[in-house]
Amino acid sequence: MPSSKPDPLLLQLGSHRWLVPLLADLAAHKGARFVELVHRLGLARDSLARTLDAAAAIGWVRRNPGHGHPLRPEYILTEAGTAAAVRAATIAEAQAVIGLPPGAATRWGLPLVAGIGAGHDRFNALSRLLAPATPRALSQGLTALGRHGLVRREILDLRPPASRYDLTKSGQLLAEACT
Repeated sequence: MPSSKPDPLLLQLGSHRWLVPLLADLAAHKGARFVELVHRLGLARDSLARTLDAAAAIGWVRRNPGHGHPLRPEYILTEAGTAAAVRAATIAEAQAVIGLPPGAATRWGLPLVAGIGAGHDRFNALSRLLAPATPRALSQGLTALGRHGLVRREILDLRPPASRYDLTKSGQLLAEACT
């Protein structure tokens, strides 16, 4: 029987498309200045600022109080952030192996992959599992996962027609990293 509750850490990691690469980078480099993160992650300053704000609100990232100039702060992981970064680094590594660019997943992409990997193969089952997600958000997430070659959709010959979702080999690799 598949689990009926999504992993809260995975939901938080998926809550912002750049959290996984940000946490993985901060863990790998033991912190970084804003400009370094912009260049290494290859994202716009506004996106990085929003991601850092989101990570700080969750309690995963903070400014390094013992570092240099206040207008050029260094960001480091908190204790909780270090624990989340271990999982983020595993996911980022799996994404790199399958050729998924950083930040390519939608908000519900990782929870959808984990849900399908746990046996929730129908749309309504995924909808119940990821209850705060709207049907439109789930549909867009499944479409994006299909576009990236992580999920296959099978149309079942029933009355009314139904769909079943299955992970590709790349999707299975990502699902294993999410657990």
